[in-house]
Amino acid sequence: MSDAVARATWPRRLGRSRNVVTGALIVTLVVLGALFAGAVSTHNPRRLDPANRLKPPSAQNYLGTDEFGRDVWSLVVHGSQVSLIVGATTMALTSLGGIVVGLVAGYYRRLDIVLMRVMDGLMAFPAILLAIALMAARGSGVGNVIFALSVVYTPRTAMLIRSTVLSIRELDYVLAARALGRRDLAIAFRHILPNCIGPLLVQGSFIFAYAILAEAILGFLGVGVPPYVPSWGNVIASGKNVIREAFWVSLFPGLALTLSGLGLNLLGDGLRDTLDPRLRVP
Repeated sequence: MSDAVARATWPRRLGRSRNVVTGALIVTLVVLGALFAGAVSTHNPRRLDPANRLKPPSAQNYLGTDEFGRDVWSLVVHGSQVSLIVGATTMALTSLGGIVVGLVAGYYRRLDIVLMRVMDGLMAFPAILLAIALMAARGSGVGNVIFALSVVYTPRTAMLIRSTVLSIRELDYVLAARALGRRDLAIAFRHILPNCIGPLLVQGSFIFAYAILAEAILGFLGVGVPPYVPSWGNVIASGKNVIREAFWVSLFPGLALTLSGLGLNLLGDGLRDTLDPRLRVP
């Protein structure tokens, strides 16, 4: 099969994958809700209204109110913005860092030992515990959450890229390019990096989901974004003390978090099944 035919059939395979279509639909709905949060929300998510605290879902408050009288629907919609910003930025930074570290470690054997031992050291700690430690050292804030999660998840992407580089750096076309006098940087970006795009896309979708979940965990533990910033983790944490009287405060942001994670994981599974020739069904 020629390269042109392969490129033409690739979108068709994605379109036939139910996981890709379902995951992309869910992710698109969440992204649209975040982009148009101001239009679809019914209240100011930071406005306190103690007179209407712990109201059940109604026509005025679609998902009820929390212990401060804030509208839960508006909190969930605006909270998606924080989750998506953290997830998307973390995915971009871990992909960039993983590409740099993975390419260097996989291509230069002398640097492989040093870089991979650093990555192994970071991966020796449980991801969420290392993120909590970094947040405790740097303080709360969206930027610090992104930094902490990027440090935590970059080693996973770096090891994936390194394994891909190791599998193709001795192939004939790479050896031919080296024999022709091509510079290492040109070989890495023109001949090696394109082969890493498929695994990187799959890994990026999972990192996106992990970052959203980790941000919610950090917010729930009180070491994530500040409490006054609407986020799914903060809303779930605020509802844990009134779970018996108003279960909806924690239920709906938890469902939004679950739905987002489900969509991203379905998308990642579909991309993996479509892009990996070893799993492709003819």
